[in-house]
Amino acid sequence: RIALAAQDVSEHAVGAFTGETSVEMLRDFGARYTLVGHSERRQYHGETDAVVAAKAQRALAVGITPIVCVGETLQEREAGETQNVVKRQLAAVVQAVGHCVTELVVAYEPVWAIGTGRTASPEQAQEVHAVLRAQLAAATTQADSIALLYGGSMNAANAAQLLAQPDIDGGLVGGAALKAADFLQIIAAAD
Repeated sequence: RIALAAQDVSEHAVGAFTGETSVEMLRDFGARYTLVGHSERRQYHGETDAVVAAKAQRALAVGITPIVCVGETLQEREAGETQNVVKRQLAAVVQAVGHCVTELVVAYEPVWAIGTGRTASPEQAQEVHAVLRAQLAAATTQADSIALLYGGSMNAANAAQLLAQPDIDGGLVGGAALKAADFLQIIAAAD
């Protein structure tokens, strides 16, 4: 029930890319998942939607499941752009992976809630997850089989409410995973 995952992967198949981790290396170590498009990679490393899509393709090519992260900044949320932003981010990946879309995991991580102590309300999170589910349903008849995770400061206090939402299938847990007692409560809420 526990699988190895990476926080990032290179989009390049071959070549000298010092500091990058190839999907082949991850596969050799037994990794089953890798994050692609995490907000910090987008913000601090300038990753574009095209780069995220290329990373997802590379991971799928060797049998590693990409966890595709999408999410909006506070400025984008306040401007009413949340749906447009997450749909654009996911569309790039869906288009790139084609029929392999059912092999993705998608994580909605509102950037304004990561590490800030702020969390989307269960209703706000569900609204975005429903948009993502509908977008996936337009790409495949098996959209319900694609796991949608919530990744914006899920913690022991809010996990049960978030996980009770119809389109939230799990959590992409960051800082709360560092506190064993809290993480165990999140796991219990997921069960």
